[in-house]
Amino acid sequence: MQLRLGAVPADETMQLRIPPAAERSEEPAAGGGRAERRRTARRSTTERAMTGAANLLAPLTPHARRLLALSAPYARRIKPVYPRPGRTGWRRWLPSWRQWLGATLTSFVLLCGFLVTAYALTDIPDDLNSYATQQDNVYFWSDGTPMARTGWVQRQEMPLKDIPEDVRWAVLAAENQSFYSDPGVSVTGITRALWRTVGQGDTEGGSTITQQYVKNVYLTQNQTVSRKFTEAMIALKLDNKMSKDDILEGYLNTSWFGRGTYGIQRAAQAYYGKDVSKLNASEAAMLASLLKGAGLYDPTLGKANHQRAVERWNWILDRMVKIGKLSPQERAKYTVFPDPLKTNPLYDTGEQSDYLVELASQYAKKAGHLTDKEFDLGGYQIYTTFDRKREKALTDAVTQARKKAQKDHPEAARTGHYGAASVGADGRILAVYGGPDHRKQGYNESNATTVPAGTAFLPFVYAAGLEHGVRTTRSGPVTPVTPETVYDGDDGIPVTTPEGPYWDRSGKKVAAHNDGGKSYGRITLRQALARSVNTPFMQLGMDTGLDKVSATAEASGLLPSSIGPHVPDLSLGSSTPSAIRMASGYATFAAGGSHTEPYSVRRITRNGAPVALLVPRAARAVGAQVAEEVTEALTDAFRTAHPDEAARHPGVAGKAGTARKAGAGGASATAGQDTAAWYAGTADSVSTAVVVYRLDLAKSLEPLPLDGLAGTTVDNVPYNLWSAAMGLG
Repeated sequence: MQLRLGAVPADETMQLRIPPAAERSEEPAAGGGRAERRRTARRSTTERAMTGAANLLAPLTPHARRLLALSAPYARRIKPVYPRPGRTGWRRWLPSWRQWLGATLTSFVLLCGFLVTAYALTDIPDDLNSYATQQDNVYFWSDGTPMARTGWVQRQEMPLKDIPEDVRWAVLAAENQSFYSDPGVSVTGITRALWRTVGQGDTEGGSTITQQYVKNVYLTQNQTVSRKFTEAMIALKLDNKMSKDDILEGYLNTSWFGRGTYGIQRAAQAYYGKDVSKLNASEAAMLASLLKGAGLYDPTLGKANHQRAVERWNWILDRMVKIGKLSPQERAKYTVFPDPLKTNPLYDTGEQSDYLVELASQYAKKAGHLTDKEFDLGGYQIYTTFDRKREKALTDAVTQARKKAQKDHPEAARTGHYGAASVGADGRILAVYGGPDHRKQGYNESNATTVPAGTAFLPFVYAAGLEHGVRTTRSGPVTPVTPETVYDGDDGIPVTTPEGPYWDRSGKKVAAHNDGGKSYGRITLRQALARSVNTPFMQLGMDTGLDKVSATAEASGLLPSSIGPHVPDLSLGSSTPSAIRMASGYATFAAGGSHTEPYSVRRITRNGAPVALLVPRAARAVGAQVAEEVTEALTDAFRTAHPDEAARHPGVAGKAGTARKAGAGGASATAGQDTAAWYAGTADSVSTAVVVYRLDLAKSLEPLPLDGLAGTTVDNVPYNLWSAAMGLG
């Protein structure tokens, strides 16, 4: 039995029918593995992408289509498929290792391209920063003529060959031990700095010597990411352009070491009084510690600073041993910290103008919101309030008084001090006497809060009573006080409170005393101030309220820190104002009760451009009527003590004052126990205060008896100096 088939037509052939792509199933075989399913899914996705791309590239040349065909396998491998087939949960969204690798390599290539481009586009600036060529600061008198120059001696270029190797390596050990081998930048340091700046809002160093030099001479000190990046690019270029020795020399000559100094040479002179060539490794290590921040590591600025400086000094010396630049035997010699000089000896005049410069620079920085570092860069023109003629008259008068004291009282004159200041009613400091020689005594006597004001303080008690009135009972009404209000002027009367006598801590009644134990009976307050009777004012202070007395004194110009304790002696001058502040307080009465904080700078420019300056404004301290009544009483005081001068100079107001060792009103006080003699007063809207006292600074801050240094009642030294300063002599 056979199966018979018909003949096959000549135009037909056996063919395998393959359905078109659109008809194929996109689902993987049921029995396929995970890898097979992934390949199938990737293949179908790629084919769809290729189809779309082919349609887009149809108009393009065959070369473009060929490029696409060549890149297709790579695109198929990198192109992510999300969610990824064959994965479950969060793993469906993770890129494959090929994708991670591709992204990493791409980022690396882009970063390298960016850095290469940035390096190529970065130029080393042609102009150096101003402090790389340090300028001086110029001070002017009130008439506009030059008074002093500072700053130009605070920086001196030193060739590297003149800087000992111990000094160089102390700096390198502290700042950048790999300086001679690094490429000019520290990747780890930059990363740490960026992390601190961006991630934590703080700043961190981490710079190489080259980077710090770039920052010093080309850039600003701002801690920003852009400045840090620019610094790194310039450092890389500079490291390729300059030798390491040249970079180190530039760094050592432009770095800030505090005390107004730039460069290692001036730092050596400012801290040790010697040239850098004379420094040993120990002194060099101390100076190197200042590069981390002179405000924190200058050991003369406080105990905490000293401790930090000693710790870093030890660390630097140990590090020099570790890197092989200091032998252990030599290191063993340096066991005692090399304490620097207390003050900068680079002031070269020693004249009175140095005290004026000191006052003006302190005020300029405060009122101009300038940091020490900014001010020390130089280039400032400081127009002061100091009057050349008044300054000369005051200085000449004190100089003559010192010479006379050395002749008449040599032992007392050895520890004698003379503080004096003239202040205008508008707050301008017109003249000061700060001391005999700034090089020998940086301590400014005109600005020192050292000795009590004594009875020169009485006008503030009088003003407080006139302003606030008195209260004789705790709950009773306030009774107004006038210049004609009468008090008991007898010596030895007890001080009372609304509850009875005032007892001190030792259980004794407090009594007020007059100079020489003299009694005056019932006396008006105006007469009491004119004749310097103590007892009425000690009681007036208690009746007015010691809090109101201190508030009136502070509002008039005395510093809160100088006000004495709130005990009866406050009224008789236990406070310790400086001569400047005492003159300012008396100037308040001359200004009709309006007080203006004393100031020494009226204008600042930098290279001709104005610098914003905070100018003090007048504020009401006491009423105008009260100020007038205080001035009238002080005029009476001047007329009573100096009738001839008062006749020649009407309108002059002034009062003498003494402070005593046992307290201004102490029962045991005698004239021989006077420790300070004052004279303060006003004329033509200018107030001057003069104080003479003795103090042995080498032993203590306890005032010593004057022992004739202040003269006699007839020939009173403070008054003579005051009269000369005011132009009355």
